[in-house]
Amino acid sequence: MAETLQADALLTLVQMLSPSYPVGAFAYSHGLEWAVQDGAVTDQDALADWLSSVLRHGAGQADALFLAAAYRADDPAEIDAQARAFAASAERLKETVLQGEAFARASAAIWQVDLPPLCYPVAVGHAARLQALPLRQTLEMFLHAFAANLATAGMRLIPLGQTEGQIVIRALAAVCLEVAGAAAAGTLDDLSSTAFLSDIAAMKHETQYSRIFRT
Repeated sequence: MAETLQADALLTLVQMLSPSYPVGAFAYSHGLEWAVQDGAVTDQDALADWLSSVLRHGAGQADALFLAAAYRADDPAEIDAQARAFAASAERLKETVLQGEAFARASAAIWQVDLPPLCYPVAVGHAARLQALPLRQTLEMFLHAFAANLATAGMRLIPLGQTEGQIVIRALAAVCLEVAGAAAAGTLDDLSSTAFLSDIAAMKHETQYSRIFRT
């Protein structure tokens, strides 16, 4: 019975955080589009380094902490307000708010959970709590989905072959586990953001003349 429940939780997370879940993640590059155009990210190794920095020192670790805080909170409204305030640019705020609203709508329809419009990591954390999904596994899969989506964006922008992109995703798996572990044991007192070039890229993207992605 325990194995069945564990398998059900795993499959629920796989579905909620899959590329086919209707949150529109494919439309967001998190500033990567500007970084590629500017020449900061030009190949497989540079993409892996960029995404590793975002995961460890930027939105990856911050969103993981917000997800964990929302998971533990009876009312996620205050966590949501903090997450919105922490967004470093207008496009970052748009990215987290629009994906969160789409996630809430889809999850309410699919899982029949009472999920208000929340920014993305807060919505995922609250949904995981409502469905009694394991926090650590939710964090790991959320971060992996985030990294995989941006790696896919990098494949299109640089461009890279699919195998090269998958090598990048595989290399980031250990980083996802590391950041998830820290977030599971941490609190919002641990919030920081030192991925400055990533933040600047997101700001520069707002006025980029020719672009494919929304952010």
